[in-house]
Amino acid sequence: MILDAALAYLHFAAILTAVVFVASQAALCRPEWLNATAVRRLVRVNTIYLVALVLVLLSGAARAQWGAKGPEWAWTQPLLHLKLTLTLVMLVMAVGPTRRYAAWAARLDSGGALPDAAEVQATRRSVMIASHLMLIVPLAAVLLARGLLTR
Repeated sequence: MILDAALAYLHFAAILTAVVFVASQAALCRPEWLNATAVRRLVRVNTIYLVALVLVLLSGAARAQWGAKGPEWAWTQPLLHLKLTLTLVMLVMAVGPTRRYAAWAARLDSGGALPDAAEVQATRRSVMIASHLMLIVPLAAVLLARGLLTR
């Protein structure tokens, strides 16, 4: 029982970390606010977000494998697979912003200028889509926890 509680805590902590840092990206990635300091901060914030998403996946898989309901039940649930898929989609969607933030920082380090407003807006749009996908995951989680739409 303590293992299940510890895994749940780790999973929730990773989820909350991901939420905080994707929200931070959305707040920082605005053309009107972007400066050299914000670009460097976006690189760090995004790194933490990526690590948090990986921890969400790993802790969720650990809960499915070693949690109270057991792997025989958990791995057969379509809602669990929906949660995993959405989290993987968010992780894949983070690749574009990750590359852009790194390119922006490299350009600044070489004496270049900040990115143009259109590039910043496109990057923010990607971050916002991923953050909105994140809202579907808890819906699947509460349905799964209550045995609704399960096998």
